[in-house]
Amino acid sequence: MPTLLTDRPVVEALASRPRRRRVPLRLIAVGVGVAVAVPLVSGVGDWVRSWADPTEPKVIDRSPAPLLLALEDLSEYHAAAATFRVDVDREIDTPWLPSAISGERVTFQATGTADASVDFDALDAGAVTLSPDGTSATIALPAPEISDVRIDPTQSRVVDRDRGLVERVGAVFVENPTDDSALYALAEDKLTTAAAESDLLERAETNTRGMLTTLGRSLGVDEVTVEFEDAPTP
Repeated sequence: MPTLLTDRPVVEALASRPRRRRVPLRLIAVGVGVAVAVPLVSGVGDWVRSWADPTEPKVIDRSPAPLLLALEDLSEYHAAAATFRVDVDREIDTPWLPSAISGERVTFQATGTADASVDFDALDAGAVTLSPDGTSATIALPAPEISDVRIDPTQSRVVDRDRGLVERVGAVFVENPTDDSALYALAEDKLTTAAAESDLLERAETNTRGMLTTLGRSLGVDEVTVEFEDAPTP
């Protein structure tokens, strides 16, 4: 037979259990609304705070371009070099006398080198124009110039020398009968002309552009444009 819950201790124990409270639906809706509103308000606050203050001072970086500092360190860039060889055929003729009696003819072969360099020493802050994002730069440089020709005495020599009787006899009484300084001076002039008429200056511009492009990329500048001034009129 089933047991009836008529015993007083059992009834009292059941009556003393805490009852679950029913939360009103209105409170549940309010709680959900607060939970949604809190992150929304926080996001709006972050968005508002991200607005730039029109009165806030702006920081402008006017530091010189690193390329300019690198160019100043170079001072002078020897962009190209060339070796030239010329033959000097000089004759000293005595009027009214045959060359066997008086006169001299010398064939001199000279080898010399010349450099084409770009002067970075006089560059100022306006020589380098850097883009706002720092990825490209334009560099204004003076035109390359050809240095003085240097004759190599070890590679230069008199190929042939013909003298008349008077010059040969006179050489016996002269301390230095074969002074070739005039030949060297004439050879230097010819070598200088040969260097000016060569493509040495064009090679110097090409090599300088290549060097500065490599230098710029090592400093974070991807594109480098080099503009040379017009060469001075001789």
